[in-house]
Amino acid sequence: MNHLISLNGRIEAYNREVQRLEQKYADRFREDLRMRGLVSYVGNRNIPLLRLYRYKEAFSFRFVEEWLNRFRVNNEDIVFDPFCGIGTTLLAASCQGIQAVGVDRLPLAVFIARTLPLFFQLRPGELTQMFEHLRRKVSSAEPAPVAMDVAIMNVAFPASILLTLRRWKSVIDSLDSPFREVFLVLFFSILEACSYTSKDGQFLRLKQDKRLADPLELLSSKVREAEIDIRWIQKLGWNKHFLPFQVVLDDARQLRNLQFERPPTVIITSPPYVNRYDYTRTYSLELCFHFTHSFSELRELRHSLIRSHIEARLLPEEEAPHPLVRALVDSLRQHSKTLSNPRIPDMLTGYFMDMRKTIREWKKIISPSAHIAMIVDNVRFEGYMLPVDLILSEIAEEEGFITSEIVIARYKGNSSQQMGRYGRVPARESVVVWRKQG
Repeated sequence: MNHLISLNGRIEAYNREVQRLEQKYADRFREDLRMRGLVSYVGNRNIPLLRLYRYKEAFSFRFVEEWLNRFRVNNEDIVFDPFCGIGTTLLAASCQGIQAVGVDRLPLAVFIARTLPLFFQLRPGELTQMFEHLRRKVSSAEPAPVAMDVAIMNVAFPASILLTLRRWKSVIDSLDSPFREVFLVLFFSILEACSYTSKDGQFLRLKQDKRLADPLELLSSKVREAEIDIRWIQKLGWNKHFLPFQVVLDDARQLRNLQFERPPTVIITSPPYVNRYDYTRTYSLELCFHFTHSFSELRELRHSLIRSHIEARLLPEEEAPHPLVRALVDSLRQHSKTLSNPRIPDMLTGYFMDMRKTIREWKKIISPSAHIAMIVDNVRFEGYMLPVDLILSEIAEEEGFITSEIVIARYKGNSSQQMGRYGRVPARESVVVWRKQG
């Protein structure tokens, strides 16, 4: 009986906090469902360079253009993206001649972002010519080393395809810049289609009945696509105004390795969502082919990311930095036997602690009255809808920011498990718009 009273008290505390936040920010909400197509990677399918590699956590090039216009950004500004991924924000700003700087902790994403400016150095036909040269060498090449002690690598490919891919990796590694980097991006882009894996949901899933693509045919197709993009960026005039951007492999929670000519005036970004997605699993094939050499290195990288996944480690003294998160975590711990994963409370605590640290870093480096547009996603656990947009906005205000508006870009469904047990409740995907207090 005491357990039930305690649980009901936690539920009531949670509901009171939700109501308080909803009332506090009621006048800041604005729907703009036109943006639903801009807050996901789908919008980049027809954007040169960004379409070459499917980075499914990205937002669209047009989203960045939208907010550059809204914030009236010009070439006197510096745009910063602390979760830059493969560089969507950086490319969009740089194509308008605006200085841009990005940070990411995932080495694959940083590598691709750093490679995008190299495409501007290539002339039409050069990639095709180099591809023909590589094709003549690949059959006799020594296979490149890969991290075969990572379990997924032993089941992701048939032996013959894995050998072919390792040989392609070897001949690509022998190239000079910029061909080496550009061909590596194209190589990474074909791995999923040549494997039994699928970037589906929270993990890299195995589909043993999947029809696999031939590496040579797929790489040849990617080269043709890249040749089209090289001509396309010239036709669009991007090369006329393009200003090379800076990308740093760093931790957004502690920005130690950044150098700015002057403080950034704009942040356009989207952090990892607190949805259990583990980037080191989703992109494990790419990581094992080039960036991590063993399972221990992959695991070390996993534990260095923002704690948005269920392998997040929590120190004993760490506590969620917001009353609503604490109320939810307390309630979920009571549900630990029925949770889909008992580590979810630790993940939620770690995530919001990490985001507070990140926001605090922004306060240190950006200019007075700087503008921020950040895409966030509300999430649901055990029937509880967590308003991430409101929680982060209140945390930001405690750190010295003003919430200008919360733009609702779209409403999303919940996981099939959540809907089956608790019914369908739309979850907001929002753009929180903040301004640093002068």
